[in-house]
Amino acid sequence: MTRDQLHFFFLNIGHLLDHFFVLIFATVAALVLTREWNMTYSELIPYATPSFIAFGVCSLASGWIADISSRRGMMAVFFVGIGASSILASFAQTPLQMGAALLIMGVFASIYHPVGLALVIEGREKTGLPIAVNGIYGNLGVGAAALLTGILIDTAGWRTAFLWPGAVSVLIGFAYLRLIGIPKRVNRPPKKKAKSAQTSTYRRFFAGNNRLLIRVIAIVFISTAMGGTIYQSTTFALPKIFDERLAGLALSASLIGWYAFLVFAIAGTAQLVVGYLVDRFPLRTIFTIVAALQVVFFLTMPGLENWPAILVALAFMLAVFGQIPINDVLVSRIAHSDWRSRIFAIRYIVTFSALALAIPMIAWVYGNWGFDTLFTILAGAASVILLTVIWLPRTIPTPALESVAAAE
Repeated sequence: MTRDQLHFFFLNIGHLLDHFFVLIFATVAALVLTREWNMTYSELIPYATPSFIAFGVCSLASGWIADISSRRGMMAVFFVGIGASSILASFAQTPLQMGAALLIMGVFASIYHPVGLALVIEGREKTGLPIAVNGIYGNLGVGAAALLTGILIDTAGWRTAFLWPGAVSVLIGFAYLRLIGIPKRVNRPPKKKAKSAQTSTYRRFFAGNNRLLIRVIAIVFISTAMGGTIYQSTTFALPKIFDERLAGLALSASLIGWYAFLVFAIAGTAQLVVGYLVDRFPLRTIFTIVAALQVVFFLTMPGLENWPAILVALAFMLAVFGQIPINDVLVSRIAHSDWRSRIFAIRYIVTFSALALAIPMIAWVYGNWGFDTLFTILAGAASVILLTVIWLPRTIPTPALESVAAAE
């Protein structure tokens, strides 16, 4: 394995851990804390809201610090920090203490997306497939959170679900420092050259049409906001959805975790397929199909139980995960390397702000009407994405190959 391949592997593991840690609480709250702390699901999950706010808001600062210092250094901070905050969460005795630990976790979790994704695509001309592979690891983290947490709940208690993964992440952080390291000096191309490359990219595609540029950016942010709401609602609530809808199968916490993991893991392959397709076919066509499938399957889900519920849940998660690399590819094609971490950061502020708002929405909708109403709302959000994507230009340019040094 080359050094670049090893680094790509670490970045993929980082994406897995990022989504893993922020969703441990979702399973613990759904399966244990409602009984242990004598609170309803609707009362408990809002304590995760500050974490997801930090997840989004702090991403801009994370991207800015990485761009002016070292992206690799920020990745090391990510591994150690998110692991340490998870260990802290394992000692929580009250909902308020848990919320505080999750808030700290959200701050460190905010590092990965603006920094890790910028490192994933550095020096690459075709970005769809690398982003898709990286996205699959993120989805495995989503699934592993439900699976490993369920197993640890049944075998060793819910506190170990935070404790042991946290310790592993800290060790991975030190391994990253040892094997990848932080460059002593960051070499960037002269500012004039960077400005020229950026200007030529915009001129070739937008031909001085500022309205077209604004339109593409608006589409990215609208689809990001709606997609973030859908993604958070489905990934956070799926363990509880399965706990309710699979009652006829008499599942333990471990088995619920297994079903959720299998759905997330299989659905994650959609990112690989979509990543391959957007490098070879018009992005607008692929995006339209993915958005339309979300609408169809969300409208199909209300009222379903047991195996039909599992199959339709798998179908809509395939569409939800399939959308993830599309927005990242759009950003990678219009953003110059020197600003890419910050552009990713702005996009993820929108994404994770939607994620943060989704948490109280889940609590409110579930507490008043149940999950069937939530699925109808998500179908509406997917419809907004579908209508927005129609306004995308038929073709989006592939950026010229940029040096690794420029992105580092």
